[in-house]
Amino acid sequence: MITIRKSIASDIPILIDFQQKLALETEHVSLDPQILKKGLQALFDDPSKGFYNVVEESGIIIGCHMVTYEWSDWRNGMVLWLQSVYVMEAYRKKGIFKMMYDNILRIISEDDSLIGLRLYVDKTNERAMKVYQALGMNGDHYTVYEWMK
Repeated sequence: MITIRKSIASDIPILIDFQQKLALETEHVSLDPQILKKGLQALFDDPSKGFYNVVEESGIIIGCHMVTYEWSDWRNGMVLWLQSVYVMEAYRKKGIFKMMYDNILRIISEDDSLIGLRLYVDKTNERAMKVYQALGMNGDHYTVYEWMK
């Protein structure tokens, strides 16, 4: 049976592994495991930053995603951002991401202070974009820019 639960700090080692794999697969970037560990620990230490969910099959973590918050003054509500999505290769194309997505939509629908969901995707990750579009999301409205120190 496949289940989704909120991640706990003891999940950090598997989250590090998944995020390193995600960065290599999608952006061809190697992440420093010590920085990643500190970043994950900071999230668990301060829930106002967000949270991770993990997907398990028979007690084995097979996927994860992070959720962070964005306050919208225009809409007077909180927008959730879906980030750091990873599913083990053997479980891809089996509806795992849809389960994660539907779980977040359920959370949003049950909380009046939550008004929507956003995510960003690397412009070269066409496979992910097709999945998001098939779920009814669109990338027509915003372009994300960044500057990183």
